[in-house]
Amino acid sequence: MHEPASWIPAYIGLGSNLDDPPAQLARALAALARLPSTRLVAASGFYRNPPLGPQDQPWYVNAVAALLTRLGPQALLVALKGIEAAQGRQRRPDDRWGPRVVDLDLLLYGSLRVDEPGLVVPHPGIGERNFVLFPLLEIAPAVRVPGRGRAVELARSVDGTSLECVRPASADDG
Repeated sequence: MHEPASWIPAYIGLGSNLDDPPAQLARALAALARLPSTRLVAASGFYRNPPLGPQDQPWYVNAVAALLTRLGPQALLVALKGIEAAQGRQRRPDDRWGPRVVDLDLLLYGSLRVDEPGLVVPHPGIGERNFVLFPLLEIAPAVRVPGRGRAVELARSVDGTSLECVRPASADDG
């Protein structure tokens, strides 16, 4: 697949609950900023929250990054997996809800809807996850989720009380 001719906005969910999660997210943001044909334009604050899966693991720290990219969605996904691997993430079939050094999810890619093996955009859990919606709204309050509506409307149906901002967004992030 070739690069799109124009710059496409894409939003990336970042999460970590191992090996100094805020440092892991900062490293991932720096790696996103270095991706070819891509610009990191904004990053949310970092939010501490309980794990989505088994509760016998450390709490997560999550954030959302806004990119402008000329990479296609599959190429961007490959780049995200490369960043995860470079930071020590080892994917195993049984780790869907388990602890991880870093997790990068392609949440939105312009207004595109994709349903292919290994890639679904918008991310299937975007409308139910407070740790995605609240950071997303911090950097893109008017964003629309294709097929689901405005993110601000989706956020009204999730509870944000378990989120704790552990680092506000800074100008250095984007």
